[in-house]
Amino acid sequence: MRTKFYITVFLLGSLVFQAGAQNPVVAPAQAKPVLLVGGTIHTGTGEVIADAIIAFSGGKITFVGKEADFRADRSAYNVVDITGKQVYPGLIFPNTTLGLTEIGNGLEVADDTHETGDLNPDVRAIVAYNTDSQVIPVIRSNGILLAQIVPEGTLLPGTCSVVQLDAWNWKDATYKADNGMMLNWPRKSVPVGRRMFFQPAGETSNYDKGVEQLERIFADAVAYAEVEKPTDCNLRLESMKGLFNGSKTLFLSAPEAKGIIESILFAKRYGVKKIALVNADETAWSVKDFLKENNIPVLVDNPFTLPKNDFSDTKEPFRLAAMFHKEGILAGLCYSSQAYGNLPFAAGEAAAYGLTKEEALQTVTLNTAKILGIDDLTGSLETGKDANIVVSTGDLLDMRTNNVELAFIQGRQISLDNKHKQLYRRFEAKYENLKK
Repeated sequence: MRTKFYITVFLLGSLVFQAGAQNPVVAPAQAKPVLLVGGTIHTGTGEVIADAIIAFSGGKITFVGKEADFRADRSAYNVVDITGKQVYPGLIFPNTTLGLTEIGNGLEVADDTHETGDLNPDVRAIVAYNTDSQVIPVIRSNGILLAQIVPEGTLLPGTCSVVQLDAWNWKDATYKADNGMMLNWPRKSVPVGRRMFFQPAGETSNYDKGVEQLERIFADAVAYAEVEKPTDCNLRLESMKGLFNGSKTLFLSAPEAKGIIESILFAKRYGVKKIALVNADETAWSVKDFLKENNIPVLVDNPFTLPKNDFSDTKEPFRLAAMFHKEGILAGLCYSSQAYGNLPFAAGEAAAYGLTKEEALQTVTLNTAKILGIDDLTGSLETGKDANIVVSTGDLLDMRTNNVELAFIQGRQISLDNKHKQLYRRFEAKYENLKK
């Protein structure tokens, strides 16, 4: 009885807490053409345009260029003066469980990241995406407007999708559905502290068992894909068809150098058309020649972390994006931490360690869009693309000057309020009242 009382109190307390910090209302569709005038535009293609204009209508960009070159009648537009401000493409957050987990540290009721079993290619992360997550408005305030939502698990945890971060439900949020599949290649070694040791010989290792499972399901999937109209629909194998016709990218994660090579050769052997490597760190750098030879793009792992190896330069995580870029390997940035809003600052660190500011911007915009297969829609500020736009008073990639004043998703001006700002206003008012 006492247990029930505590549970009831906890639930009521949670409801009161939630009511005190509501997510902003979703923005309506763009009703009138908008003209942003006088800012400095960072297009995401490497070009910077001072004293510029960007126009968009119906959610699409219609003009990007010098103010002097804009000839249309301004009276037809909602004109916004942004003189002295910086304009960027909306940032893209790849390889994240945003919206799938609200509170970390193993709290099951707030975690919808994985399903039971090793092989779940038909599991769709998108249907578990929670648009009411209070984390979403927080990271929008730092300029992140799109994200790739991925499932977690063992070998084949499921499919991933790209979402835009202002929606009532997962269907409205979907930007590109089920355009990728995650594959976690098994490891041969086991970690002991900061060192790795190979699994003992003798019985069949977990590595061999994992590879055998992958071999079996990929062989079945290839055979199934060759049948035009299968008599019985197999949802697991049906979900893998896109890997062989190029409509889905296989996002590989492999913790060891040999595993990276073996997983890529494995995927190519089964005819997978598009492959990308996620969580790329110093291990991936050690096989850079193989990655370049096979034209494999990478999503570089969180730079705000310690080096993987004891003998590594402590600044190597910061330099990795530039190192891959100089080798001609397409590189984006991911951020494997629940401090999601730090993504732009991870790019800022890359700018301090080898990339130019515009190259660093591309690691969280156009490069990532190319890897996710959405560069025809977003990733840069170009005519015909979606109006996913961020306006900041200062450098978006610098935590000291990142101050997003305006943000548009597909032309819709979204709210930049969030729980952090609400709590700040609440306690600011409290202490102001105490002074009286």
